[in-house]
Amino acid sequence: MRAFIGAHEVLTDDDLIELSLGLGTPPELWLGVEGENAEERAARLDAGADILASDPDLAAPLTALAVAAIETYAATTARRVPAPRRTTSRAAVTR
Repeated sequence: MRAFIGAHEVLTDDDLIELSLGLGTPPELWLGVEGENAEERAARLDAGADILASDPDLAAPLTALAVAAIETYAATTARRVPAPRRTTSRAAVTR
């Protein structure tokens, strides 16, 4: 079964994100990619700044994308470990 958003066919998860947010740019431009070096990151950030300067209306959907990415990352990395119970001896409490 094929999926479409507007006239565009969704082929990958990245396509789904890009088309559903209506960014017109790949999410990696805004979120980065694992393993990029400092030069690649600087070039990506410069490109993003140029795009936002020419189309400030992208700020709202980009913020939504960033929030979703942070929430997803936090949910997958945060482990809920119960704090150890502090035990006190009765002798220490009565003194």
